[in-house]
Amino acid sequence: MDWYGMTYILTDQFDNLEKHTQWGIEFLERYTKFVKERSEIELSYAKQIRNLSKKYQLKKNSKEEEEFKYSTCRAFLMTLNELNDYAGQHEVIAENLSTQITAELSRYTQELKAERKSHFHDGRRAQQYIENSWKQLESSKRRFERDCKEADRAQHYFDKMDADINVTKADVEKAKQQAQMRHQVAEDSKNEYLTYLQKFNKDQHEHYYTLIPHIFQRIQEMEERRVGRVRESMRVYTEVERKVLPIVSKCLDGMTKAAESIEPKMDSKQVVESYKSGFEPPGDVEFEDYSVSMKRAVSESSFLNARGESRRRSRSKLWPLLKRNKGTGQEDYSHLPPEQRRKKLQAKLNDINKDIQKEMDQRDALTKMKDVYIKNPHLGDPDSIDPRLEEITQSLEKLQLEAHKFEVRPPQIQSSDTFKSWFKSCYLIINDYKLTEGSAGCLFSGTEFDDEFDDEEPLPTIGTCKALYPFEGQNEGTISMAESEMLYVIEEDKGDGWTRVRRNEDEEGYVLRKK
Repeated sequence: MDWYGMTYILTDQFDNLEKHTQWGIEFLERYTKFVKERSEIELSYAKQIRNLSKKYQLKKNSKEEEEFKYSTCRAFLMTLNELNDYAGQHEVIAENLSTQITAELSRYTQELKAERKSHFHDGRRAQQYIENSWKQLESSKRRFERDCKEADRAQHYFDKMDADINVTKADVEKAKQQAQMRHQVAEDSKNEYLTYLQKFNKDQHEHYYTLIPHIFQRIQEMEERRVGRVRESMRVYTEVERKVLPIVSKCLDGMTKAAESIEPKMDSKQVVESYKSGFEPPGDVEFEDYSVSMKRAVSESSFLNARGESRRRSRSKLWPLLKRNKGTGQEDYSHLPPEQRRKKLQAKLNDINKDIQKEMDQRDALTKMKDVYIKNPHLGDPDSIDPRLEEITQSLEKLQLEAHKFEVRPPQIQSSDTFKSWFKSCYLIINDYKLTEGSAGCLFSGTEFDDEFDDEEPLPTIGTCKALYPFEGQNEGTISMAESEMLYVIEEDKGDGWTRVRRNEDEEGYVLRKK
């Protein structure tokens, strides 16, 4: 049922309709404020999530880069990236709520206020018009009633004067004229009253059957549009969030995939790879029989030799477990075990080579720019490039010296003591030879060398190798080999290139594998 059919019912409820439509606008404004605050919450939440993701992101040139080799750290980084994308979807929700609902409803509310004001202004004007018409009718009716009474009194007075024989003819004639005049006034008032009555009836009919129904119809349409707009806004409210659910689901799937990518066995293997030292496990500690000093049959010299040899062997086997002074060897990583030192040196060398390449690229670019300036002087002064080129040249020299320092090469060793010192710090040497398959070439590193290095008992053969390049073993502890020569392997390479080989029972030493 529309409001047109309720005209008679709603006529006296005009003020209530005005209050209801005002409540509708206030409801619309309250809902708009709700959506706005929800949008602000989404935006704040997204900001906090982004800050959280950024806070725990991998920092460049930090220890965390080294931790990235573990699957747990990589999975955590993937989770942070997905979390950042997840925050982006909440930003999308906030933006869509703001543009599609808050802004639209704010604009519509202003239009609705103006439309409502116009409708009720027309209603009040129509009501005022019909009230004025009624007042005119009532005024003409009272005037007609008064004039009729005056005419009746004038007529009675005339009749009384006409019946009285003592009254002069002139007085009678005067009373007659007065009565006729009052009758005429009453007749005019009657006609006026009839005119206003017809006019009011016409105005009233138009008011209740045309003007007011039309105004009510427009108010009804306005109210229905308001309700419909609220309905549409609530639908959009849910659609805004539903649209991002697939992407949110993908973010959650990405987090699940990151968790499933964690490999405990690989991480534990990385720990072993990172911290393995390359040392051989120590052997059993031999019994030192101090009672031999009481045996007269044993000479003092042989006793001292045996005692010294026992101490050396014991010290050799326990050396990998001894702690070093942390204040030494930091720059060349000589304080680290062999395998870890080799990796550190290689990583350091790679970084230096990257810096060298960067400087060379800048130098080439500046050289080309200088050539352009020489050929086209109007573009610039070629001499202005020289200071920067000189600066890059000096930087390259420093970097190349530093790279040469980490490309460790064997020094000319004059004694077994210096050979021991160098041998424990050398892990990656590139020379013009290498060993083929068989048992792999080996490194003897991290074991304490004794003064009687060549007096140890012969080690058993664990494999064979073939030299692809000649090698001149000029340093003490090394052995020369000819191209294609077959040798016996007696100690494996632990990662820094040194292998201990034997040619015959009396001739053995170390050679370097080419990486």
